[in-house]
Amino acid sequence: MPYRPSSPYAPRRRPRLTRRGRRAVLAGTLLALAAAIAVPLLLLLLRDRPATLPPPPTLLVPEGRRAAQVYEAVDRALALPDGAAREAAAAPAAALGLPAAAGGNPEGYLFPATYPLPEGTTAEGLLRYMVATAARHFGTPAIAEAARAQGLDPYQALIVASIAQAEADTPGDMARVARVVHNRLARDMPLQMDSTLNYALGRSTVDTTLDDTRIAGPYNTYARTGLPPTPIGNPGDQAMTAALHPPAGDWLYFVTVAPGDTRFTADYATHQANVAEFNERRRQERTQ
Repeated sequence: MPYRPSSPYAPRRRPRLTRRGRRAVLAGTLLALAAAIAVPLLLLLLRDRPATLPPPPTLLVPEGRRAAQVYEAVDRALALPDGAAREAAAAPAAALGLPAAAGGNPEGYLFPATYPLPEGTTAEGLLRYMVATAARHFGTPAIAEAARAQGLDPYQALIVASIAQAEADTPGDMARVARVVHNRLARDMPLQMDSTLNYALGRSTVDTTLDDTRIAGPYNTYARTGLPPTPIGNPGDQAMTAALHPPAGDWLYFVTVAPGDTRFTADYATHQANVAEFNERRRQERTQ
């Protein structure tokens, strides 16, 4: 079941930057600068579009969509063959402008927003625009500093944000989910997040079986401690804020018993009772 911990706020005094910290700030600054000066083909197409023409169609990328889902949406929106956007994303990392920490994987950097699709838009140009938008939001010195205050680097913060985005039943729950992640990391406890299993299995479900928790691989946060190796979706600003500024709390467990009713606790027995209530509700739903 999902768990929602919450770690204390970082100290308010400004930490002194280490050499590694200065490098992280510099990298974030360069990333933001690159995003600002790299004008993708998409923007050139918009600039040259006659004002008398109607607005171009758009593509909405909702918060939390996985890269695979974004690729499919891009293919449909641009009337491309299946797999065309995925092939564009598999080009060298420099083609999309991804940060080095991503290792060429766009997951987490296809920023959720509404994108215009003027005539002539290409999959690569559109994906590059998404990555540049993510850089403007997540590649700043302020994000790097807030991540360090939580004991993370910016890429790890993006991973936490993606988990909070996937696990939270409501926007208001995201910060408490992030707290659970921080609390479990601090105790070297497995995160035990169903969302990471779903990502590995290419599905979305609230029903996790015992066999699911035994799958091999780095996204099985039931069997492994620490964060998964990459984000598990593409989070928005609110999820990143939750990851970097979670509320104080001792929560280690959570379960969404019913829509809008997510229960956070630090007590395992209480959590087990909540899980039993969830299971009973699911049983009743299946028999109706």
